[in-house]
Amino acid sequence: MSELAQYNMHEAKSQLSRIVERVEHGETVVISRAGKPVAKVVPLTELPRRTGRGSLAGRISYAPDWDSAEVNEEIAADFGLQS
Repeated sequence: MSELAQYNMHEAKSQLSRIVERVEHGETVVISRAGKPVAKVVPLTELPRRTGRGSLAGRISYAPDWDSAEVNEEIAADFGLQS
Protein backbone atom coordinates (compact mmCIF):
# COMPACT_ATOMS: atom_id res chain seq x y z
CA MET A 1 0.00 0.00 0.00
CA SER A 2 1.36 3.42 -0.87
CA GLU A 3 1.87 6.17 1.68
CA LEU A 4 -1.14 8.45 2.19
CA ALA A 5 -0.99 12.01 0.89
CA GLN A 6 -0.61 14.41 3.81
CA TYR A 7 -1.25 18.15 4.05
CA ASN A 8 -0.78 20.48 6.98
CA MET A 9 -3.74 22.65 7.96
CA HIS A 10 -2.53 25.76 6.10
CA GLU A 11 -1.88 23.75 2.91
CA ALA A 12 -5.26 22.05 3.20
CA LYS A 13 -7.05 25.41 3.38
CA SER A 14 -5.26 26.76 0.34
CA GLN A 15 -5.29 23.49 -1.63
CA LEU A 16 -8.83 22.25 -0.94
CA SER A 17 -9.74 21.92 -4.61
CA ARG A 18 -6.64 19.81 -5.28
CA ILE A 19 -7.35 17.63 -2.23
CA VAL A 20 -10.94 17.03 -3.34
CA GLU A 21 -9.74 16.17 -6.83
CA ARG A 22 -7.31 13.59 -5.44
CA VAL A 23 -10.05 12.09 -3.28
CA GLU A 24 -12.41 11.96 -6.27
CA HIS A 25 -9.78 9.80 -7.97
CA GLY A 26 -9.81 7.33 -5.08
CA GLU A 27 -6.97 8.62 -2.90
CA THR A 28 -7.17 9.13 0.84
CA VAL A 29 -5.70 12.36 2.20
CA VAL A 30 -4.59 13.05 5.78
CA ILE A 31 -4.70 16.55 7.24
CA SER A 32 -2.34 17.39 10.09
CA ARG A 33 -2.05 20.15 12.65
CA ALA A 34 1.45 20.82 14.00
CA GLY A 35 2.63 17.55 12.43
CA LYS A 36 -0.06 15.44 14.15
CA PRO A 37 -2.68 13.80 11.89
CA VAL A 38 -6.14 15.04 12.87
CA ALA A 39 -8.41 14.22 9.92
CA LYS A 40 -8.71 11.84 7.00
CA VAL A 41 -10.51 12.75 3.78
CA VAL A 42 -11.78 9.62 2.05
CA PRO A 43 -13.86 8.97 -1.07
CA LEU A 44 -17.57 8.49 -0.47
CA THR A 45 -19.01 5.15 -1.38
CA GLU A 46 -21.74 5.29 -3.98
CA LEU A 47 -24.95 6.43 -2.34
CA PRO A 48 -28.28 4.95 -3.39
CA ARG A 49 -30.05 7.19 -5.85
CA ARG A 50 -33.54 8.07 -4.73
CA THR A 51 -35.97 8.84 -7.51
CA GLY A 52 -38.14 11.06 -5.34
CA ARG A 53 -40.84 10.87 -2.76
CA GLY A 54 -42.27 7.44 -2.31
CA SER A 55 -39.22 5.62 -3.69
CA LEU A 56 -39.29 3.32 -0.64
CA ALA A 57 -43.00 2.57 -0.90
CA GLY A 58 -43.65 -1.08 -0.23
CA ARG A 59 -40.07 -1.65 0.98
CA ILE A 60 -40.44 -0.66 4.62
CA SER A 61 -42.98 -1.59 7.23
CA TYR A 62 -43.94 -0.19 10.61
CA ALA A 63 -45.03 -1.93 13.78
CA PRO A 64 -48.76 -1.46 14.39
CA ASP A 65 -48.03 0.65 17.47
CA TRP A 66 -45.21 2.73 15.98
CA ASP A 67 -46.87 6.05 16.83
CA SER A 68 -48.86 5.10 19.91
CA ALA A 69 -48.86 7.27 23.01
CA GLU A 70 -47.09 4.50 24.96
CA VAL A 71 -44.24 4.19 22.48
CA ASN A 72 -43.85 7.97 22.31
CA GLU A 73 -43.72 8.15 26.13
CA GLU A 74 -41.03 5.43 26.22
CA ILE A 75 -38.95 7.29 23.66
CA ALA A 76 -39.35 10.57 25.57
CA ALA A 77 -38.28 8.81 28.78
CA ASP A 78 -35.23 7.34 27.04
CA PHE A 79 -34.15 10.86 26.08
CA GLY A 80 -35.06 12.40 29.45
CA LEU A 81 -37.95 14.37 27.95
CA GLN A 82 -40.77 13.19 30.18
CA SER A 83 -43.52 15.73 30.60
